[in-house]
This record gives sequence, structure tokens and C-alpha cells, in this order.
Amino acid sequence: MIIIAGHTRVKTATERDAAVAAFAKMVERARAQDGCLDLSITADSLEADRVNIFECWRDQPSLDAWRKIARGPKVALREAQVKLYRSDKAEKPY
Repeated sequence: MIIIAGHTRVKTATERDAAVAAFAKMVERARAQDGCLDLSITADSLEADRVNIFECWRDQPSLDAWRKIARGPKVALREAQVKLYRSDKAEKPY
């Protein structure tokens, strides 16, 4: 399993909601892609210029196939703090 998680920032706080909305169609397409377990691009609840990113993919081939067709919107983002994590298992947290 592959998890991509972190955040990025928009130039000004007033641009955040428009940036998140611009990714909505891409998120919808990703979630329908074979191998996508979850994907979200959301507004942060504390920092007005921060956009949170979370992706969970079944495996590397699934992620690679998505990357070939993703075509994200043209949004001015800055200061990306995003990492890719690999895991061989998942379990219930509670």
C-alpha cells in the first residue's frame, strides 16, 4: 500500500477554497481509478492558506497508471510538504 500525505499552501488565504474546488473533478476521477483506496484534497481547519493532501493506493502500478492520466488543474501552490510512505499492512485503529 502507498500513502501520500502532507500539505501545500496557496499564495493567499483568499485563494484556498477556489484551489480546493479546482481539484474536485480530479479527486472524483482518482477515486474511480482502479487501485485508488482513497484520495482527498481539502481545506485545513486551522490555517487559512493550507491545503491538505491525502492519497492511498493499493500498489505502485496503480499509482503509476494514475499519474499518467491525472491532469491536475493549473493552480498556483507553494511550499509543498508532501511525502510518500509504503506499508505492507493495514489494520483497524480501534
